[in-house]
Amino acid sequence: MVADQKFKNGPLADLRVIEMGTLLAGPFCGQLLGDMGAEIIKVEPPGQGDPLRVWGRQKAGEPSLWWPVVARNKKAITLDMRQAEGQKVLKELVKNADFLLENFRPGTMEKWGCSWEELQKINPRLIMIRVSGYGQSGPYAHRAGFGAIGEAMGGMRYVVGDPSTPPSRMGISIGDELAATFACLGALSALHYREKTGRGQVVDSALYEAVLNMMESLITEYDKTGYIRERTGAILPNVAPSNVYKTADGLVLIAANQDTVFGRLCEAMGKPEWPKDPRFVNHQARGSHQRLLDGLIEEWTLTLPTKQVLELMDKAGVPAGLIYRAPDMLEDPHFKARDAIVTTKHPYFGDLKMQNVAPKLSETPGGIRSAAPTQLGEHNDEVYTRLLGYSPERLAELRAAKVI
Repeated sequence: MVADQKFKNGPLADLRVIEMGTLLAGPFCGQLLGDMGAEIIKVEPPGQGDPLRVWGRQKAGEPSLWWPVVARNKKAITLDMRQAEGQKVLKELVKNADFLLENFRPGTMEKWGCSWEELQKINPRLIMIRVSGYGQSGPYAHRAGFGAIGEAMGGMRYVVGDPSTPPSRMGISIGDELAATFACLGALSALHYREKTGRGQVVDSALYEAVLNMMESLITEYDKTGYIRERTGAILPNVAPSNVYKTADGLVLIAANQDTVFGRLCEAMGKPEWPKDPRFVNHQARGSHQRLLDGLIEEWTLTLPTKQVLELMDKAGVPAGLIYRAPDMLEDPHFKARDAIVTTKHPYFGDLKMQNVAPKLSETPGGIRSAAPTQLGEHNDEVYTRLLGYSPERLAELRAAKVI
């Protein structure tokens, strides 16, 4: 039950975001804020739009299946920022905004006369969220920086994959999404500060730094021991047992590297003596004999069907699971019970399944309130009339000049 009905769409329902930029890092940050109720006004160039409108895997001639996810809960307007009139319109929008979100190459907003210094004069409470490859300062700031480069420089690419192959990429755009998530964290931190002081500020989220911050003790280990992490495939070195094991009819992932959990695994396997074996007696010992231990566990899992292994692990309280693909997620009863995947309405596709909002809030949960806008400038009339009070004549002038 929501105590205050103005937050019925989520805890950020009283906030407005002007989302600029294209592709994934900026728009994903906008998606996160929109999922929690914020009004997201997405600005796109007239006649062009965000490339994500056509990205992803879809049937020939059909709309993108990526766009409906990243652009959900957003209102789409068009605005040509290369024109002085377009820059003027943006500044009018900023007067009534809580956040301006952009992921252009540093210097682009300044070139358009919309630097932080200029925008802050218009709205001192504005929080400017800036996502870029290398950040807004430093010798690399001017460089183009896609997520793949941030993943490489931040250290992730080097450690992902099998040691017998060159560095791999994750199957998703993890660098962009991490930068967006850190940008969202920074935005909400800046919002708290604004509530205390009345002052906005800049949130500077760099792709490579977002990835770097996920690299755990990689830097510290090298600093003190000279150790450089390498690609290790399905395992983490010296963390055992935690691996993917073959069963009689498939694969199962078992993670029993903590001492007490390892003891329960041994009981389930009928090997109660293993926790006292000097090779397996503690975390360090198991790490030193990781390959041997994994081999012994797989000898056991190979004798049983996957379902039975999972049942034994569940009974023993040992973390274990399958490696899911999309079909598995759609059929899983736990996913269904928690509405982890929801069916939304789309003007072209009809019923469309996608991941739900996360995390779940007990009193003011977010949600998917509206489908992604299918048309460029779909909300021009609504936004420009409601927020800026433009008359039909003013809108006609802007359209004639190709400003919107």
